[in-house]
Amino acid sequence: MDMKELSNILQQNGIVGAGGAGFPTYAKLDERAETIILNCAECEPLLRLHRQLLEKYAQEIVDTFHLIGKTVGAKEVIIGIKKAYKKTIAALEAVIGEYPEVKLGLLDEVYPAGDEVVLIYEVTGKVVRPGGLPIESGVAVFNVETVYNVYRALNDKMPVEDKLVSVVAEVEHPVTVRVPIGTPLDEVVALAGRVTTPNPVYFVGGPMMGNIGTGAQPVTKTTNAILVLPEDHYIIQKKLKKNSIDMKRAAACCCQCSMCTDLCPRHLLGHPIEPNKFMLAATCKDVQEPNIFINTMFCSSCGVCELYSCFQGLSPRSLMAEYKAGLRANGIRPPKVEAKPVGPEREFRKVPMERLMARLDLTKYNKEAPLDESEVPVKKVRILLSQHIGAPAMPIVKQGDKVTKGQMIAEPGKGLSVGIHASVNGTVSEVNEKYIIIETQEGRAGK
Repeated sequence: MDMKELSNILQQNGIVGAGGAGFPTYAKLDERAETIILNCAECEPLLRLHRQLLEKYAQEIVDTFHLIGKTVGAKEVIIGIKKAYKKTIAALEAVIGEYPEVKLGLLDEVYPAGDEVVLIYEVTGKVVRPGGLPIESGVAVFNVETVYNVYRALNDKMPVEDKLVSVVAEVEHPVTVRVPIGTPLDEVVALAGRVTTPNPVYFVGGPMMGNIGTGAQPVTKTTNAILVLPEDHYIIQKKLKKNSIDMKRAAACCCQCSMCTDLCPRHLLGHPIEPNKFMLAATCKDVQEPNIFINTMFCSSCGVCELYSCFQGLSPRSLMAEYKAGLRANGIRPPKVEAKPVGPEREFRKVPMERLMARLDLTKYNKEAPLDESEVPVKKVRILLSQHIGAPAMPIVKQGDKVTKGQMIAEPGKGLSVGIHASVNGTVSEVNEKYIIIETQEGRAGK
């Protein structure tokens, strides 16, 4: 397929990375991509949907990924997958023989194996420049669910109108479900049966990089998981802490053991990020070496320093995030620097997933969450016009319009933007610059 044609199909069908920042997929199609990587590393603890989806639709996903490789002219097509995912690997081995250029890149069960920069190094040996994009190293990385959405767009003429979401932890029946985009989180959690803790808190995304959500919050194109946790759980309490208090604690407690730096995944790849030096400079208000602060822009916010390394329970990641935001707000961009050579110590400083789950008090929640793609009826959806990195879409419907599932309701705006589509059949009840609300027949009858 012609690259321009495929790019247009992906943009019009609203396909973005189905996790993380949701980078528009059409913008990743680049003739500089000598290697493309399918990311099936399930970066965070408790997440399962990528391995489940790839196991069930191995033929469809591999065939589509092969097509993407041919379109951009990639020489290597690699599926990055953890060795522990034996059922998914077996499903892949049954089909990849048809595609000579496709190979498996087997990964250890460590965190954050699914981070783009870490994944690229593990399967190719290339180190992405600090602050750079993978394409600068001739690599493009694609999410498993994203590629499945490409398959549906090409073969079923189906835009992105629903999302796979895992509901785990304090629920009666952990499950991975397919729900219409815009569905309230309360309704998604209800699909997992009874909540098994009083005063539950919804943690949206993985436990390392996710955030606290609300029941009324809508599912977006990047919603991967909802962890239902007790309000006194370590992860929840850590997220609720104030940076001002954390800074005072750091001033009192940080002993400069350097564990946060020693185990930092980006530092171990030669990136100039040293959390321990930042903690000392920030708490002492020492600005003699400004690069200590500027280098926080190379932090990936993976959370290893904050949730695994520091035995004092300090928060380097959160404090660096605050500084990064301040630098960006003042127009500061990360400097162009080269990574240092990767040292032999990296192999002995990876974070084992099993140990990480134990440290986070999540081991008891590490249960199967079977994939259930049954249709989910909803009364009302609130579809956000900005669901990914880049520009929001522009509404092309008005209040009172009747829409059908899959119909484009907002067209791509300027810059990095993709189309937004109706996820249900119904009537538009509200349109503004932030979202579109659609009510179904069930919802209107309920009113």
